[in-house]
Amino acid sequence: MAPRVVSAGVLAWRRRPGGPEFLLVHPGGPYWAKKDAAGWSIPKGLVEPGEEDWAAARREFREELGLEIAGDAQPLTPVTASGKTIQAWLVEADIDVSRIESNRFEMEWPPRSGRRASFPEVDRAAWFDAATSAVKIHKGQRPILLEAVGRLRTA
Repeated sequence: MAPRVVSAGVLAWRRRPGGPEFLLVHPGGPYWAKKDAAGWSIPKGLVEPGEEDWAAARREFREELGLEIAGDAQPLTPVTASGKTIQAWLVEADIDVSRIESNRFEMEWPPRSGRRASFPEVDRAAWFDAATSAVKIHKGQRPILLEAVGRLRTA
């Protein structure tokens, strides 16, 4: 039996007069460059062997945004998307995302050129209201967002 692949992340939210806003990130690199609807994500990444899920979620947030996340982390129901289990935490935080500093990755680009290019893992981050977030977030992560919206509505 193959080991379970777990990705851990943070769905940060902040209070606004019109309702909560959610922090989403847009993947960097040429594949995602022109994708917007269903192209955004929560900051997340793979849990390393022996690493706790919440520790991995905080590490990934730091790597993808260059920022720390702190606060009362509420676990959301795990979802399965693209063969991975995604464990996310809902955290209230009003973070300035105008100057993010993402880690980078390398890949052959253009394909079959033999040249390597470096790209940011995340090329931008933004706050969106619930309705806009539902359009922008990757479809496999939409249940995470919908649960968070429901929880905040009843809180």
